Amino acid sequence: MKSFLVAGDRSGSGKTSVTLALSALLSTTRAVQTFKVGMDYIDPSYLTGVTGRPCRNLDGYVMSPDEVRGVFAHGCRGADVAVVEGVRGLFEGAEALTDLGSTAAIAKQLGLPVILVVNARSITRSAAAIVKGFQAFDPDVDIRGVILNQVTGTRHREKAVRAIEHYCGIPVVGTIPRTEEMELAMRHLGLVPYREGQEHGEFLARIEAVKRMIGEHVDLDALLALAREGEPPAEGSGVYPARDPDVRIGVALDEAFNFYYADLFDLLASSGAEVVPFSPIHDRLPEADGYILGGGSPELFGAELEANTAVREGLREVSRNGVPVYAECGGLIYLTNRMVLAGSGKEETYELAGVFDGEARMPARRMLGYVVGTSAAGSPMGEAAFRGHEFHYTSVDLPAGTRYAYRLSRGGGIREGLDGAVSDRTIGSYTHLHPVTSRGMFAHFVDSCRG
Repeated sequence: MKSFLVAGDRSGSGKTSVTLALSALLSTTRAVQTFKVGMDYIDPSYLTGVTGRPCRNLDGYVMSPDEVRGVFAHGCRGADVAVVEGVRGLFEGAEALTDLGSTAAIAKQLGLPVILVVNARSITRSAAAIVKGFQAFDPDVDIRGVILNQVTGTRHREKAVRAIEHYCGIPVVGTIPRTEEMELAMRHLGLVPYREGQEHGEFLARIEAVKRMIGEHVDLDALLALAREGEPPAEGSGVYPARDPDVRIGVALDEAFNFYYADLFDLLASSGAEVVPFSPIHDRLPEADGYILGGGSPELFGAELEANTAVREGLREVSRNGVPVYAECGGLIYLTNRMVLAGSGKEETYELAGVFDGEARMPARRMLGYVVGTSAAGSPMGEAAFRGHEFHYTSVDLPAGTRYAYRLSRGGGIREGLDGAVSDRTIGSYTHLHPVTSRGMFAHFVDSCRG
């Protein structure tokens, strides 16, 4: 198996488009397993779409090194090539003086060679200084090759390539020209998640444009020659222990709710849960022993969610009957009484499930970042310490007296320092948990579904 990591010199370097195109091109002749550094849903949905294999997340702030290696090994089963997409710039992380949470840390933990994507717009010889600085900043990061993006002509390309290869001693394996077609395609990627079964003609057209451009201007054979080669990593037994299913859990999965980490479904299965997908837009509520409503974009489907009274009323009833329900972000919004969308001088209001007596409003102050906290004993997720992340432009207003299971030392939550609103055996939070690092909490939830 060959493996490598694609990193950027900064956000906006073009690494997402490069990784997508490389993964798609390699997938025409090989089984390609992709990974995404950081807690992100949209890029992994694209990488899943172009390879046909679930992309998995690797986050060194939330996950331990053993968990990172375990997820990597699990994902690599049956793969010919493993491609990891970095996050932001190579060395960006949670702290100023350590590489905690960075792409560089993941590269070192997994021993992966790095292909550095450099935005070369308006620079030639300076591109070599950037690469040389990256090499010197942490010599333990194995930067083996460079792809230049936003190249504007033959002279630009020749000067930048010659400088990098002379001063840095590593090859430039691709030079991607700056074109209006590429800029338009890259600008629109990363806005809406890809989901199999939906109409994605526009997305696929953009991917084809990026594939064509990168296929013409990146030497795949030279890139693969720089990749690490060896047997796939051996998978440990502690992350996904086998267990026969003895409980059914309904998972909301449709256009409005699709922010899930691929490991969640493996973890539920290993905890003895049969996953029953359902759509709060299109379906009736299935019979199950518990329910999970993940994140997504319910604000884009307010009318459709309001119109499906069967699921709204069904969730309200099962919650009041003590059936466990776990909801994150978009799922939390759906469990409130209503959603109010303000904009262009008017408000639109949509009635929702009404499990929590409150309302969600959008827009609100943007919240993006890591979350650190503890979950109280007696909550549907059990007593635990956790790390996760939040990303939302909404606010949820719940009445005084609402019980919260999470106490946060970092992150905003529903109320400052409080998250995980509880009603009976239902819990809703802005916090997104990674299922591997929080597997004890999810195992507790599955156990609670057993009665």
